[in-house]
Amino acid sequence: MVCVTEEVVAAIDQGTTGTRCILFDDAGRIVASDYRRHEQRYPNPGWVEHDPAEIWTSTKTVVRGALEEANREAAAIAAIGITNQRETTVLWDEATGEPLHDAIVWQDRRTTDRIDALEAAGKSEWIRERTGLEPDAYFSATKLEWLLDELGSDVRARARAGDLCFGTIDAWLRYKLTGVHATDVTNAARTMLFDIEDLAWDEELLAEFGVPRALLPTVRPSIEAPPFDRTDPDGFLDAAVPLTASFGDQQASLFGHACFEPGEAKNTYGTGSFFLLNTGTTAVSSEHGLLTTVACQRAGEPATYALEGSIFVTGAAIEWLEDVRLIDDPAETATLARQVEDTDDVFVVPAFSGLGAPHWDGRARGTIVGMTRSTRREHIVRATLEAIAYRTRDVAAAMAADSGIDITDLRVDGGSVKNDVLCQLQADLVETDIVRPTVDEITAFGAACGAGLAVDVFDDLEDVRDALTVDRRFEPSMDETTVADRYERWGEAVERSRGWAREGS
Repeated sequence: MVCVTEEVVAAIDQGTTGTRCILFDDAGRIVASDYRRHEQRYPNPGWVEHDPAEIWTSTKTVVRGALEEANREAAAIAAIGITNQRETTVLWDEATGEPLHDAIVWQDRRTTDRIDALEAAGKSEWIRERTGLEPDAYFSATKLEWLLDELGSDVRARARAGDLCFGTIDAWLRYKLTGVHATDVTNAARTMLFDIEDLAWDEELLAEFGVPRALLPTVRPSIEAPPFDRTDPDGFLDAAVPLTASFGDQQASLFGHACFEPGEAKNTYGTGSFFLLNTGTTAVSSEHGLLTTVACQRAGEPATYALEGSIFVTGAAIEWLEDVRLIDDPAETATLARQVEDTDDVFVVPAFSGLGAPHWDGRARGTIVGMTRSTRREHIVRATLEAIAYRTRDVAAAMAADSGIDITDLRVDGGSVKNDVLCQLQADLVETDIVRPTVDEITAFGAACGAGLAVDVFDDLEDVRDALTVDRRFEPSMDETTVADRYERWGEAVERSRGWAREGS
């Protein structure tokens, strides 16, 4: 068989539940893809781990699989971009490349007591000022500290001697692909060890968490300049392919949505939602419960920043409707919601695991208010969709208050945005245009665009904008007074959900 020789850009998208490789052509179109799930390990309540070796094996499998589907050799790959689950922590042997322990996943809560101790010691504001992050077990610092404490004094000695490597998943994959121990600014910014203004590891934070400097990866721009790290020509690809871009997954999504200017924003709808607003070269400090993070850096240019709001429950609210048998299939939500003009003053607050940004109430719980004898399942289903829109507006309002930037429109991706009713409700209740792209895999698309820019597959950012095609734009159509009244009622419903859980529940 004769292989096709036209160049492609490969995006390795390593996520929480699996790994995907997508090959894109120079117009941003998908040529081929492959995907593999990996095991989720739960050794104790609240603990979540992945096997780094399994992730590496899956990565090799999906890259080979995508190439086979595309009928191409590895030499046809112009560049590789990596995007990854953020904060997940890996510790490995520098000489052998073998992990010392399973990766501790971003969802893992084993270090919550350490976070409580930092809060009690009055160190939270200091950490926020340096890192832009709300101190939490979510981030890498306390996970790495736990590994160094649990694995013994010999491991700490080896870490100080430079015999071990720490990294988030992007650094682990880069090391396995190229032999280079490095990360990018967007992933470094999620470790709680990185000064986002200086774009450097913070010595005082390293001391606080007992992390030896020799353990840490070199920090690179998200989009690199030559000379590039290259895959081992004697490795599984049998080719020296340049690795030219790396992003945390939400930053890759922001880039893939072409949110290059201040005021441009995106929201990714999965189990929860991640809402990011580009604030340009200014790292805006949040007074309203948001995170400040690095959005992107191109080689030779200043970093750009974003405000980020995490919404715990989005797709999970639709799953709940299935669990309680109000719907049989997620697609049914649109049909049922259209059968009523409004929710008949019913509000659902899906605070199943508390409320995230900007409320940050871990004791809030799911609530339905306003039901009467005439309430039907259509009202509850519509109210659940509206709740997703209201939570998005909560974050949008916090972003506007922090930044003074009006959101020009909101670009959206994820499984839930296939629902036209939800997208229209978002437009109405957030009072901004909702823009849904044609490409579903926007995170991988962002990584591929970054990688392609580095090797001139794309000439400039306008090329990326041109490659991003819009499936549909939803414009606000609801009366402003009605929106204001309903949003005020939403706030009252939220207040009724807060503080419900008692100690230990």
